Order: sequence, then structure tokens, then C-alpha cells
Amino acid sequence: MRDLRQARESAGPFPLSWVADAVFYQVFPDRFANGNPNNDPPGTLPWGDVPTREAFFGGDLEGVVEHLDYLQDLGITALYLNPVFAAGTNHRYDTWDYFSVDPILGGMEALERLVIEVHRRGMRVILDGVFNHCGEGFEPFVDLVEKGADSAYRDWFIARSFPIQRSPLTYMTCSGAPYLPKLNTANSAVREYILKVARHWTVEIGIDGWRLDVPYKIPRDFWAEFREAVKSINPSAYIVGEVWREPAIWLRGDTFDGTTNYRLRELLLDYCAAEILDAEDFAFETQQLVASCGPLAANMLNLVGSHDTPRILTRLGGDAARLRIALTFLMTIPGAPLVFYGDEVGMLGDNDPDCRRPMLWSPEDWHPHVLDSHRRLITLRREHQACRYGQIESLVTFNGVYAYRRAWNGDEIIVVLNPRESLADLEVPTHSGRIEWQELYSDAGLSTPDGVLRLPIVPARSAQVFVPR
Repeated sequence: MRDLRQARESAGPFPLSWVADAVFYQVFPDRFANGNPNNDPPGTLPWGDVPTREAFFGGDLEGVVEHLDYLQDLGITALYLNPVFAAGTNHRYDTWDYFSVDPILGGMEALERLVIEVHRRGMRVILDGVFNHCGEGFEPFVDLVEKGADSAYRDWFIARSFPIQRSPLTYMTCSGAPYLPKLNTANSAVREYILKVARHWTVEIGIDGWRLDVPYKIPRDFWAEFREAVKSINPSAYIVGEVWREPAIWLRGDTFDGTTNYRLRELLLDYCAAEILDAEDFAFETQQLVASCGPLAANMLNLVGSHDTPRILTRLGGDAARLRIALTFLMTIPGAPLVFYGDEVGMLGDNDPDCRRPMLWSPEDWHPHVLDSHRRLITLRREHQACRYGQIESLVTFNGVYAYRRAWNGDEIIVVLNPRESLADLEVPTHSGRIEWQELYSDAGLSTPDGVLRLPIVPARSAQVFVPR
């Protein structure tokens, strides 16, 4: 296995440049692919059945290994795995054993093989760390339930009274869920235990970083300790926090390298779907968001959907044209784009559990226009440094139409978005010495001898990307 203990950051203009260059893919292990039916739990549902909160479908880590070629062909360079540690639910945010890979996912051997195969392809993998709370089967909590105030782990949790009971709750939980006891991270023994977990997987398996669940429920000074523990082993490890609102407090260089950019998702939906924001509003809000992230804007994890949201195509009413607008923006701004499994083929689904349907593996079930948009945009991002490193320069904001430019080291792109009605005779100054341009989706050529892109029509609900010809 590749030893990452002496790894150093790849060369580049930003902190953790491998992240700025990456395209992430989120895998919900139980729903991605069933590579080994022999480890299916009792009651496993047939692949494709309607998901429930309790159902298992038999997806495992072997299934991920079997589809790495598919992911690499799509252009994915990094995986984010939802929790893989032994737990009691299909989502595994209720950890029972932080040092054990769930046997129904294939156990430790399966994770080792996955990391080896990912690294062999030049890809990366980060794990989901759930350290604010555990599951009811976590041994210290089991001991607390059995022994009450006499438990050696009494101070590992926050209990108001004994015995421990579910109704009414006598112990603190995550979001009031009885099966998610909250860990007392004010306790030095708990902190050291979590740091031990972080070191173990970073050293022994060679993972490339951590996505950290609900970090705002834990004091910031702990995350500074966590960062030091992980970075002392692997300086290029990516530490990203799940944050739903403003991210700036986490981007001071002392805790995380980036956060999940749900704030960007809100702005995109307000622009592309609800039409709450016009182009002028959208340009202002997104540029303010990027500026608030500072240099770490390049390491934000940008997304339009996840296991905690409705599927993006469902949220957009099945409108693939609006989805193309959102994806085009996502793939041409600072930060690493994240694709939630199945979004690339146009999977549908409302809120949890519906957004966690089993992956569609039959091409006849795929949405060809959605897949085409993903392929083109991922290729664009890979081939043009301007998509990853350039500053955003607004060129035109007119009602719904937003045109902007990104340039870096002689490379440049111009993007024109329009989620509203069509607009005729738009002139877009290029602010460039380039004369010949080519549009990404139509492959049409366009000349700009006077430095102006003249577009006879900007179709309704359209995205256009112009690159030097």
C-alpha cells in the first residue's frame, strides 16, 4: 500500500492544489453497487426497490472497486465515501466501532483493496468521520447503559440522570435521535480517542483526508488539535467540514482546508430554479461568497446535491436545461466540484430516503443529456486551468443573463448563463486578445476581431461556454 506519511502537497498556486484540481464523487456505500452478495445482511432488498430509512440493499466496497473504471472514465479523480465503520444503520452515522470496517461492506480487507486500487489510478479517497456522536452499539455507551453512574465512561457522554433511558431522554443526542448519543468532546479522554482514530486510518490505510460530520457541534479548538494530528502524518490530507451556512469562520487555516459549500447550492437554486436572484444579484452574492473564503476558496467542496438533499434533477423539476446551467457554473468556479452518485445519469429522488435510491447501472435508464453535460464539463475543467485557478470577472449582467470570464496563465474561458427567457443580440466584451473562440456544447466557432462576442440569440434556459479555438 502506498505510504502517505511522507507525502507532500502537489505543486500549484493554492493550498492543497490536488483538491483544487480534483473532481469528487460521493459514494453512499449501501446504494452504489453490490460487489459481493455473500456479505449481504438478512432482509436485503432487491436492487432497485423503493428505499426506506431502515432498508439495506447490499452495496459494498467491492462494488466500488468494480466500478472504478467507470468513475475514471467519467473524469472523477477523488472519492468521498459516506461512513464505512461498523454501525447499526444503512447510513452508518451511528458508529459502533471506529476501528472496524463494517463486515457487510466487506471489512478491512475490502477497504484496503479499494484504497490500493484508487491510488493505483492516481485518484484519492477521503472518509466520513462522525465524531460528534456515536451509535447505541458503541462499547462505552453500552457500558454506560449497563452500569449507569458507576460506568468508567460516565464522562464520555452528557447525561442528566441515571439510569440511561430513551423516553424521556436522559442523555444528550444528535438532533434528538435516541440512537445517536452525543460524545462529550470536552473530556480529554474522548478527544484523545478521536485523535487516535484519525491517526489510525491516516497511517494504516493511507486515506487522503476526512469529511467531518456536523463539526459546528464540537468546539473549534478540538478541530485545531485534529488538524495537527492528521497533518503531522500527511500534510496533503484534505480536511473538509460539513457546513450548511457561512463558511468563513472555518477557513482561517487553523481548522479545515474547506467546507461543503451548501451556501453556494442555495444561491444556485435561487438563480436557476426559483428565480429569486437575477444575474446581478447572483454575481454579487457568489463573488462575495468566494471572497469570504479567501485563498481556501479553491479548496471548497462545491455541490448541488448530496445524501441530505433532494436529487438536483428532482429539485429542478426534471429540467435538464436548468441542470446544465447549474453544472456549468459549478464546474467553472473556484473549488472542487462534487458529484453525488447517480446525479451524472439523471437519477431522481426527493428528500431522504428517496434521494438514496440504488444506483442505476443500466444505460437505458440513464438521461443522455445529463450524462453528456457532466462529461463535457469535467473534461473542460481538466483541460483548462482557468476553470480551476482564474479569478471570476463579470462581463455582463442583464436580467437573467450572466456572462463572466476566468483567465489563468494565458488560458481563459467565457461563460454565458441564462435561466430565464431568451435574449436577442447580446454583446459580451471578451477583455481578451483572443479572436477565435469555440462554444463547448455546440462546437460552433465565433470570431471576435474587435474583442466582442456577438450572440444573435441567448436561448432561454441555456448555458454556453466559449474557449479559445
